[in-house]
Amino acid sequence: METKQAQVEATMRLAPVIPVVIIDDVAAAVPMARALVAGGTPAIEVTLRTPAALDAIRAIAQEVEGAVVGVGTVLNAGHLAAAKAAGARFAVSPGVSPKLLDAADDSELPLLPGAATASEVMTLIERGYRFLKFFPAVPAGGTKLIGAWASPLPQVKFCPTGGISLSTASDFLTLPNVLCVGGSWLTPADKLRAGDWAAIELLAREAASLR
Repeated sequence: METKQAQVEATMRLAPVIPVVIIDDVAAAVPMARALVAGGTPAIEVTLRTPAALDAIRAIAQEVEGAVVGVGTVLNAGHLAAAKAAGARFAVSPGVSPKLLDAADDSELPLLPGAATASEVMTLIERGYRFLKFFPAVPAGGTKLIGAWASPLPQVKFCPTGGISLSTASDFLTLPNVLCVGGSWLTPADKLRAGDWAAIELLAREAASLR
């Protein structure tokens, strides 16, 4: 568990923002990831929200030097196994369940589990987790809620995700218990469809310069 926690921490410290990607076209995966890496955001979370996701992870893992590709929207053991087989290097879940945590214990894939309440954070601490996703960050209470956790739960560091933009990311990144944020604004659907990799690289550069 400690080795996997160290891997998660290293991934979270690669850049101030982890791009959260919803990808429909596998052909876009490699040039998109190259643009994100060139822009300074090498940790990339590809969500399991489309049929193309696993093939996209596989392509990025095999072809994009410098990319640390992970899988998002992980809900069960099958997702963990499929993502590991595709070459994912970390997994992210929107929340947790006992079965998912048991599966994560048995998997070599490091998990960044989601939490939205202090009770969920405490439960994950009991399971050995020190690095968590705060989701959905803005609807759940934003900087006021996660900032309030810093004193009673100092052993945990977070990656807030959900409703965060370039203009609000710094509000989270200045908190002592936040290592990075997750953001979908780096890979907007219209830029992906248009193949505007220069625009995506620019968005990544802006995100990478936040800290």
